[in-house]
Amino acid sequence: MMLIPTHHFRDIERKPEYLQPEKCIPPPHSRPAGTMWFIRDGCGIACAIVTWFLVLYAEFVVLFVMLIPSRDYVYSVINGLVFNLLAFLALASHCRAMLTDPGAVPKGNATKEFIESLQLKPGQAVYKCPKCCSIKPDRAHHCSVCKRCIRKMDHHCPWVNNCVGENNQKYFVLFTMYIALISLHALIMVGFHFLHCFEEDWTKCSSFSPPTTVILLILLCFEGLLFLIFTSVMFGTQVHSICTDETGIEQLKKEERRWAKKTKWMNMKAVFGHPFSLGWASPFATPDQGKADPYQYVV
Repeated sequence: MMLIPTHHFRDIERKPEYLQPEKCIPPPHSRPAGTMWFIRDGCGIACAIVTWFLVLYAEFVVLFVMLIPSRDYVYSVINGLVFNLLAFLALASHCRAMLTDPGAVPKGNATKEFIESLQLKPGQAVYKCPKCCSIKPDRAHHCSVCKRCIRKMDHHCPWVNNCVGENNQKYFVLFTMYIALISLHALIMVGFHFLHCFEEDWTKCSSFSPPTTVILLILLCFEGLLFLIFTSVMFGTQVHSICTDETGIEQLKKEERRWAKKTKWMNMKAVFGHPFSLGWASPFATPDQGKADPYQYVV
C-alpha cells in the first residue's frame, strides 16, 4: 500500500471545490452562549460511568475494608483524608475535562461573509473542513466522534468522553496525575493491610469475612496496578507533548512544524496558566488562554 504524505490532505482543502462558501450556511440551531459542553456518544458515556464506578469502588474498599476497621485512628484519619482528597480532585478533573469545550471551531463558519472578514492578502489561503463546513485554524483537526474541528487536538479519549484539546488539556493531565496517585496510594495501603492481617487474626482486621476481604483487596490491587501503569504512561506522554508543543496527532502524522518554537516552561504556562501557582494543580482554576487571533486561520 502506497503511503500518502500527510500534507496532501491539507493541500486538497485548497482546491476550489472544497472552498465553496455559498454552500456553507450556519447550523440551524447554534449553541447558545454558556451552554454546557457534552458529547452524546454511547461508548464515551459508558467509559465515563465505568471510570466513576472504579474510583468509587476503590473508595469503598479503602474506607470500609481497610481504614474504618483499623484500630490505629491516626493512620486511618491521615490516609482517609489524603485518599479522599486525591479522589475528589481526580473526579473533579474528570468532570472538567469532560464538560469543557476542548477548543471546537464554530461549525458552519465557512461562509462568504466570514472569509471576507478575514481580509486575506493576495496569495494567502485558508483551510476548510468539508465535514463540518468550518474554516480550520492552523493545527486544528476534525474529530469524527465530536463531529467538530478541535484546535490543537491531541486525541479523543473515551474515558473522559471528550477530545483533549487546547482548552481542556490541563484538566486531562490533572485527571491522569490524580488517578495515578490514588492508585499508588491504594496499592501501598493494600500491602500494609495484607501484612497486618497476616500478623493478626483475619477476623479482626476487617468487618467482612476473610474470603470476602481477600477478594475485595485482590480486585483493588489489580485495579490499582492496571490504572497506575496506564495513567502514569499517559501522564508522561502528555507532559512530553506539552513541553515539545506537539500534539499526539501531529507526532503520529509527523506534520511539519509551522509554528514558532518556545521554551518548555513557556509551553507549560500556555497550558496551565500564567504565572506559576498552586492553581496549576487545581481543576477549579481555569488557565488564561488569551484571546483568539482571527489570523490563526490564515497560512
